[in-house]
Amino acid sequence: MGHAGDAADHPQPSTAATVAAWAGLVVHVILGYFPYLATGLLAPLWAVGLLLAWWLVLLIVAFRWRRVRPWWTAATPLVALASWFAVIALGGAFLGWSA
Repeated sequence: MGHAGDAADHPQPSTAATVAAWAGLVVHVILGYFPYLATGLLAPLWAVGLLLAWWLVLLIVAFRWRRVRPWWTAATPLVALASWFAVIALGGAFLGWSA
């Protein structure tokens, strides 16, 4: 017997949604290398660590959502990129980070 919220409680996603979810995961992993790992050129080590932790949280959420919310999974790279850009821009503006 499944628990509330299990994938068994949700209908099977369409093929397009499944492909979009997996494509989102692949793009998210690529973003883990650039720009997230390359952030060391722009930000201090503590900020790089926090950004990588945030990227990992988004990866876990996306992987768990791939069957129940595949279109949200496909959107996680956009969230990752927007949050990275916001942190770098704010760090540059208020904390003096520069390349």
